[in-house]
Amino acid sequence: MAIKHYLQFKDLTREEYDYLFERTRIIKDKFKRYETHHPLHDRTLIMIFEKASTRTRLSFEAGMQQLGGSAIYLNTRDTQLGRGEPVEDSGQVMSRMSDLIMIRTFEQTIVERLAKSSRVPVINGLTNEYHPCQIMADIYTFIEHRGPIQGKTVAWVGDSNNVCNTWLQAAEVLDFTVHVSTPPGYEVEPERAGLLGTGHFKQFADPVEAVKGADLVTTDVWTSMGFEAENEQRIKAFADWCVDAELMREAKPEAVFMHCLPAHRGEEVTAEVIDGSQSVVWDEAENRMHAQKALMEYLLLGRVE
Repeated sequence: MAIKHYLQFKDLTREEYDYLFERTRIIKDKFKRYETHHPLHDRTLIMIFEKASTRTRLSFEAGMQQLGGSAIYLNTRDTQLGRGEPVEDSGQVMSRMSDLIMIRTFEQTIVERLAKSSRVPVINGLTNEYHPCQIMADIYTFIEHRGPIQGKTVAWVGDSNNVCNTWLQAAEVLDFTVHVSTPPGYEVEPERAGLLGTGHFKQFADPVEAVKGADLVTTDVWTSMGFEAENEQRIKAFADWCVDAELMREAKPEAVFMHCLPAHRGEEVTAEVIDGSQSVVWDEAENRMHAQKALMEYLLLGRVE
């Protein structure tokens, strides 16, 4: 089987996502019933971290073990990557000693260079530009709670960061709409987001207008990793882009709230919202593991019955 990498959300088709969401449901059900599921017995995942992580490491490491395989954690500070070894050389070596590589790093070009030199599938665990595994889990969570996402409206309030970019790609692949509201100067950059220009997103200066009639409201921290020097400036700029109960009332009554975590209560979201009845953030966090198990199974084995 030809090597298939997962570097951006648009690397897979709608048909493939339909399959993956169904596999996620099956794999999660097995997990809840304590049913052993070891399709990746004796397979090894290498996890490379240049950015700090809680959910990405836990979900991939636990997920791989639950699939019967093993996971090896590597921090770039502790490897030759941190001493200047070319990504291409590391990719050649690591891919000869493993079956799958996940990397969480800064520039998207690093992931792409690694994939080009790898003999095994490479998964983007997060870059400055994209976070495909997060959005795959988010969309599965929406399906789990509200059914198909096709034709729905997702409201993104806050920074047009890697998570926002990936929501925009997902809208084009899966045929839904994203309403984006950011402060001036932080708007979506379609080219950076990797959009095809199919008209699946709208920008709003006013977050209230973006959220009106939405089926899902989501946000992220105002200052992503790598932008810490801008923190004070961003706190001032984003002050009116907090998702609070008043803003949530503009969405549909049955709308759900998501946040990829970690969250700063009182900044991008109030405690009342993230801990409230419309919030599905804990299911969303757990589903990272189940969706990634389906993804790893697919990249290594293809479609299974």
